Amino acid sequence: MNKLIVNIVFLNIFFLAFSQSTDEQLANYYYNEGDCKRAIPYLEKVYTLKKTDLIYRQYVSCLREIGDDKTVLRITKEQFSEHPFVPRYGVEYGLELEKQQSKSKGESIYQEMIDNLRQNPNEIINLQKAFSDIGKYDWAIKTLEKGDELMKGSYPFNLQYADIYGALNEDELMIKEYIDILEHRPSMLSTLKIIIPRTIDFEEENNPRFEKFQNHLIRKIQKNPNENAFSQLLIWALVQKRNFPAALIQAKGLDKRTTNDGREVYSLANQALRNKDFSTARNAYKYIVDLGESSAFFYSSQQLLLSTSYQEITSKRNFSKEQIQETINEYKKVLAGMPNNGKKIPVMRELAYIQAYFGQQPDEAIEILEEALKFPRYSDLERAKTKMLQADIRVLQNDVWEASLLYMQIEKSFKYESIGEEAKFKNARIFYYDGDFKFAQSQLDILKEATTRLIANDAMNLSILITDNLGLDSNYTAMRQFAKADLLLEQHRYSEAFQLFDSINRSFPKHNLTDDILMRRATAAQNQGKWQEAISFLKEIVEKHSKDVLADDALFQIATIYDNHLFDSMKAAEYYFQLMKDYPGSLFVTEARKAYRSIN
Repeated sequence: MNKLIVNIVFLNIFFLAFSQSTDEQLANYYYNEGDCKRAIPYLEKVYTLKKTDLIYRQYVSCLREIGDDKTVLRITKEQFSEHPFVPRYGVEYGLELEKQQSKSKGESIYQEMIDNLRQNPNEIINLQKAFSDIGKYDWAIKTLEKGDELMKGSYPFNLQYADIYGALNEDELMIKEYIDILEHRPSMLSTLKIIIPRTIDFEEENNPRFEKFQNHLIRKIQKNPNENAFSQLLIWALVQKRNFPAALIQAKGLDKRTTNDGREVYSLANQALRNKDFSTARNAYKYIVDLGESSAFFYSSQQLLLSTSYQEITSKRNFSKEQIQETINEYKKVLAGMPNNGKKIPVMRELAYIQAYFGQQPDEAIEILEEALKFPRYSDLERAKTKMLQADIRVLQNDVWEASLLYMQIEKSFKYESIGEEAKFKNARIFYYDGDFKFAQSQLDILKEATTRLIANDAMNLSILITDNLGLDSNYTAMRQFAKADLLLEQHRYSEAFQLFDSINRSFPKHNLTDDILMRRATAAQNQGKWQEAISFLKEIVEKHSKDVLADDALFQIATIYDNHLFDSMKAAEYYFQLMKDYPGSLFVTEARKAYRSIN
């Protein structure tokens, strides 16, 4: 008998649970279908047994849809009674009272909730957010004021005040709250760096909020010169605006008031260099070098000062002979004080590159690289990089077969690595320059599968060039002239190369090489820092040869010129986007997408 009773109870519990499950499923089904009339009976059943937030919200939503305000008021009151410490339920009940009965009744609920607050910052903030979410900013402020009274200064609510003032467009008050929190909690600096960009657009020119923010910070620094967090926040803000010169002034001032070892300035210098503000980077590194060898950042700043000049020269490419020689002399001065080990080699390569390609001193450059190859204790990769530059300079000197031997040595040592693939490509070009097109093409065809995408693309372009043009004239005259002109370009003998290009255009009008000649002219213009001239040649390729293999390459080059040399990010983004849109299968799309995302 007892066993029978147990089974009956068990079955009743099972069927009750099953019934609940079915009612909830039907409630969800009809609610998701937008059929509130059918959903309400099931929601009512489930709600009486299970007052979860989801069921409550679905139930109230459907009641409002059918206009059953009386039940909405009852349900919101019940939910608030069941969960008195969930602020949004009380706020929703008060809001219903305001709508259905009187404003004063609703406000009495709001005041009751504020009066019942406990000394708990999370509870205070949750109530403030509940008011803010429905636009009751006056009550949100009252909540925080009550919180100030309860917490007695032990917990700052500045960020919450700032959110409210930001929503009310009270910029001065919002900014004041953001900045004032650093007086109590300097550790909030990193949090502010995340929050502030949500309310201040650093990309917008002449942004009034930023101007107010900057001015308020400057006044704070003047009144509290020993509170470093204010200066650090201002430096960060100026960097967001890409105003590196102004940021450097602040960083120097902060450095002098604190460690005086260049720490803050060094960090800023690196940021300026990454953003290609070479002038500010140079001034910053020089400031650290002038502090003397006692600074922990002296030696790295000394080398980065040189690297800044190197990057500026190789990016802009339009310096006078005097400026180039001054840079070379500075490199020599620093190198003279460095020990002969692996750390010196990258600096020596930079000097050799400047000497060979900008200072017309290829012989001196080769001597420096030969000296570097004799150094002990450095990696095989550093040795290969040094040999690669040595080979490149040999090509510049027209000693192409010596260059070929060096390229082959690198390829053999790094057969399956990117530097080996680069050497193989450069060696294939040696045979191309010499007119041995078939052997060159056999090497280029292997490189089409290179792991480095740009090398694979360069190899493919040169291979296609050879394939498309070998059969157009029986004795390869045009191709031999073109290859010879290519070598002259590599040797920076531009006027001689252009004469050969003009000769090809005269002798072979409407030849397939027309777009390739435009590309070579664009390359020559870039090598000389003539960026607008290069863009005009590249645009001609895009406009007149849009279906040829070089069109996507031309678009990518236009974009990178604007991005890396003319520093016009909006123009760069325009051409990156055009490349992705018009040539989605291009090998350049991945790089273009990365660059486009970094701009936008």
